Amino acid sequence: MGRTHKKVSMDPQGVPYTPETAAIDVEKALKMLEGRWKLLILFQLFDGGVRRFSELERAIPAVTQKMLAQQLRQLEKDGIVLRRVYPEIPPKVEYSLTRWGQSLCPALDALLTWAGKRPDGGHQT
Repeated sequence: MGRTHKKVSMDPQGVPYTPETAAIDVEKALKMLEGRWKLLILFQLFDGGVRRFSELERAIPAVTQKMLAQQLRQLEKDGIVLRRVYPEIPPKVEYSLTRWGQSLCPALDALLTWAGKRPDGGHQT
């Protein structure tokens, strides 16, 4: 069985990746990020800051409250976003990236760099 590129050599358990096992793990990672609004939410949180629900809602005006709540719940369930609820009336809820979520930033920066290298300047025709 073949190996992947030398830069992608071992899985988290130290087992060498094959093209097949690498594809499976990438698919798992992409499933955590799929959803129309998740990447926009992540980019709002990447500065390491804390955002309230209403701030995220204003920053992403096209998203509905229901969809924003759903996408945030999924990101929280996957361990990417941390949700803090303060016992106040009305309840105060804040969102931030977990340490693991913050570690996604370089990967998405690399993706942006890669997309910018597209021969047409990164724009679709």
